[in-house]
Amino acid sequence: MTNPQQLLSALRQGDRRALARAITLVENNLEGAAELLTSLDLTKLSPLAGITGPPGAGKSTLINALITELTAQGKTVAIIAVDPTSPFNFGSLLGDRLRMAEHFTNPNVYIRSLATRGSLGGLSAAALEITDVVRSAGFDLVIVETVGVGQSEVEIAGLADTTVVVLVPEAGDDVQAIKSGIMEIADIFVVNKADRTGAQTFARNLHQLLHQRPASDWTVPVIKTVASRHEGIDELLTKIAAHQNRPVPNPRRALLFAEKAWKLIQRRRMRDVSRQQLTAEISRELENGTFQLYRFAQEYGLQG
Repeated sequence: MTNPQQLLSALRQGDRRALARAITLVENNLEGAAELLTSLDLTKLSPLAGITGPPGAGKSTLINALITELTAQGKTVAIIAVDPTSPFNFGSLLGDRLRMAEHFTNPNVYIRSLATRGSLGGLSAAALEITDVVRSAGFDLVIVETVGVGQSEVEIAGLADTTVVVLVPEAGDDVQAIKSGIMEIADIFVVNKADRTGAQTFARNLHQLLHQRPASDWTVPVIKTVASRHEGIDELLTKIAAHQNRPVPNPRRALLFAEKAWKLIQRRRMRDVSRQQLTAEISRELENGTFQLYRFAQEYGLQG
């Protein structure tokens, strides 16, 4: 099944093979990808929660607990796990999340790993398109997990309906740095591993910082969880649903769509630039002793 319209019809009916093929089509920009994307009904997308935070915060364990709770309620859930990419072989360093292995055979769960493929933030260049394809497949909730490095926290805000930032009590010493970084994009804060020393104080400090934000229709909650013991998961799901069911539209909607459009335009203009080809050409010039970074970049840009 390679016809874009057939793929789209099948994935809307819950065909997971069709969904996998549609993702491959879009991720690799194969023939038919553009037709499939422009045929998506973007008014009927599954809700999307983005989960980000620093490495070691327990994001995968938290998502594993969310999956368990959602499937126990009879709901379907899709996970898009954005993994870091090796700069040498351009493949995913982590691959499918082994901590979610217990859900791989569950028909109500779909898990897909994407490599960042050199993106400076935590999102794959094709993450936006792939996410919309998955959201067109009728899941009750789609979750995107980023690697939590660079600008991923900001990028996820331009992708998700609800942005969940996961932190741990050990981040308490850096709470002022948090204020200047991700305070503005978090719709929900999670203090995971809340059984550790300092969790209560850290959560209280976050609350105090949030009070300094401009008033809005949504009060950002700080939820304490112990994901390994499934503590606080019900509350987190309740807050995600409450945020997505707000009667007031997101005031940043136009700005977020502008960010998405900018990324799509940028990606299309960079389509003919291959990192592998760049590496090969630079290697030749290095061997000849003629490589000069800025001259090379200028000349390569003029070639396009």
